[in-house]
Amino acid sequence: MARQEQVLLLEPQHELKFRGPFTDVVTTTLKLANPTDRNVCFKVKTTAPRRYCVRPNSGVIDAGTSINVSVMLQPFDYDPNEKSKHKFMVQSLLAPPDMTDMEGVWKEAKPEELMDSKLRCVFELPSENEKTHDLDTSKVLSSSLLKSESSTLSMKSMGSSLDDGEVKKIMEECKRLQMEVQRLREENKQIREDDGLRMRKSAAVSGQHPSSASSTSAIRLHDQGPSTRMVALVVLFFVIGVIIGKLLL
Repeated sequence: MARQEQVLLLEPQHELKFRGPFTDVVTTTLKLANPTDRNVCFKVKTTAPRRYCVRPNSGVIDAGTSINVSVMLQPFDYDPNEKSKHKFMVQSLLAPPDMTDMEGVWKEAKPEELMDSKLRCVFELPSENEKTHDLDTSKVLSSSLLKSESSTLSMKSMGSSLDDGEVKKIMEECKRLQMEVQRLREENKQIREDDGLRMRKSAAVSGQHPSSASSTSAIRLHDQGPSTRMVALVVLFFVIGVIIGKLLL
């Protein structure tokens, strides 16, 4: 008696394609759909069981549902001149309504109750152009990912060390100190100009009264003014450097 026609719908129907290179596990998916109103038992078998890992390799597909079977080709040395002789077979059986032991059902099944579909394996290698394109794409994606992660980490680091309020306060303080430095510079410049004028006048007076001690004393007192302000400028620059350092850390 002839076997029944396969009730399961296979996708793909005739070939399982595996795309290299085959230096790592290559996985393809086999979809099994059950369009009937009964549950169907299935098994997936291969002529090269050591070369493939199939999950799941057996089970029950409920009525009107489908299942995806992952077929994983293990790494091997591929020879393009050697044609693949590997084949797969999907075997199925209508499950009885009161089934409790699936293995028992398979053992007790009659040959005419079994249905099967066969698929052959096809190995494909990418061309040189495709390899180069894939490599370039991988490099671009890796570079973009690294830049994105670096930017994200920098922003997170800034956010974790200082909140918006603290940053605003530090920026305002920095601006105030910059204005103070500018004011001191202008004041120091004006003092230098005044001192220069006084020194010229004192020189003229000294030419007339060489023994004048009061003029020399006044010049020394004025000379101390720019020196004190220079110390203040150095301190302000130091404070600004500390604040900017906190912002960058």
